[in-house]
Amino acid sequence: MALRASDLERFRDQTVPDLLPERLRLLFVGINPGLWTAATGAHFARPGNRFYPALVAAGILPHLPRITEDGMSAADRDLLLQRGIGITNLVRRATARADELSREELRAGASALTVLVGEQHPPVVAVVGLTAYRQGFDRPRAVSGEQTELLAGARLWVVPNPSGLNAHDTVESLARAYADPARAAGVIG
Repeated sequence: MALRASDLERFRDQTVPDLLPERLRLLFVGINPGLWTAATGAHFARPGNRFYPALVAAGILPHLPRITEDGMSAADRDLLLQRGIGITNLVRRATARADELSREELRAGASALTVLVGEQHPPVVAVVGLTAYRQGFDRPRAVSGEQTELLAGARLWVVPNPSGLNAHDTVESLARAYADPARAAGVIG
């Protein structure tokens, strides 16, 4: 992509529409859109983000989606939708880093997510980011994996953030973590 850092700053505080299939089976919940995501309109779009490589390694997707400055290819977007995979964010506004968000924003986002899940009825939700989950849902001792409580009737997982800033996770460890909720949702066997 030809986007430069100076180009990206103009996307600060913009929002990105949710990706919600008609038959939602598994809802991935990012922390908030990054500037690359806001610029392209494609979730987890930043080059080097390991979200889609982990989905491929887990068998959730058959190949890496094609994301350009114009967004995700229609065929790849349709593939996600056909598989029943949705993507949203706890906080809607784009920032360069998740640590720019306030605890209040994360808590408001958790409340809004609960409403969305209640309306859309996915059987499984995977929040991508333990710290954001802890702060947003006021669960300071939460650990990764399936949570004991449901979220508006959905089984709830907290999985690692695929950002390169989360250096201790690899594509392989992310794939293992993402495969568990995908199995529970029937996206993979």
